Amino acid sequence: MENSFHFKKSFGQNFLKDHNVIDNIIKSADIDKDTLVIEIGPGGGALTKELVPLCGRALLYEIDDRLEENLRNLLKEYDNFDLKICNFLDTDISKDLCEYKYPKLYLVANLPYYITTPIITKFIDDNVLPDKIVIMIQKEVASRFSAKINTKDYGSLTVFLNYYYDVVKLFDVSRNCFVPRPNVDSAVVEMKLKSKRKNVKDIDLFKKVVKDSFRYKRKNIKNNLKDYDLNIIERVLGKYDFDLNCRAENLSLDVFIDIVNEMKTYSNE
Repeated sequence: MENSFHFKKSFGQNFLKDHNVIDNIIKSADIDKDTLVIEIGPGGGALTKELVPLCGRALLYEIDDRLEENLRNLLKEYDNFDLKICNFLDTDISKDLCEYKYPKLYLVANLPYYITTPIITKFIDDNVLPDKIVIMIQKEVASRFSAKINTKDYGSLTVFLNYYYDVVKLFDVSRNCFVPRPNVDSAVVEMKLKSKRKNVKDIDLFKKVVKDSFRYKRKNIKNNLKDYDLNIIERVLGKYDFDLNCRAENLSLDVFIDIVNEMKTYSNE
């Protein structure tokens, strides 16, 4: 198929061809028959044909209708999958998942680079939180997902993800493992849903404050959050030995949660 297929850059099509990488993804995912697996962008089906036999059910989203026949032929001996030919970002995930009842929900995929962040954000915004996520993404993005505080890769998305998930970068993947060969290397990231999350009094306010805190990375909290009550923010920062001159990259998830909860407390008085 790879020799005759016309890859579309607009769909971010880079098909995984390295069987060792596929095996490592499968091992990391640790799927069983109690698992409903979502795969976004199955493409040529190299990963898909290994996932489907292991899981209870697979829900596959593919944007390119040219790939439907090949995927169905590849999986013809199985009846535990549903293939939706559509743009995942336009779907109602909650509605789609209403048809299924499985103890565990996993996202396992080689995600298209150009929509990695929108895909993950969609799951969070739609409040559909897989128990485990094992995804191959651009190496640079993987570094942001798993970044530590006080590093240049630490940003608003890092904080959002760490509220919901324990995030670990598992291994790097060379650009030579794909057809066609992309211009960047990749990495596989694992995210496990936290069994307990700290209480956030207003999740929308939390997202807004975090996003605004990182709006201009070279500016300090005083400048980035100047439209908020700086007295409240300064008081919270003081508890952690920070002041308004610190930058967002210096602050942990706990600090952001504390700031937001204090804002909400005083706004309700």
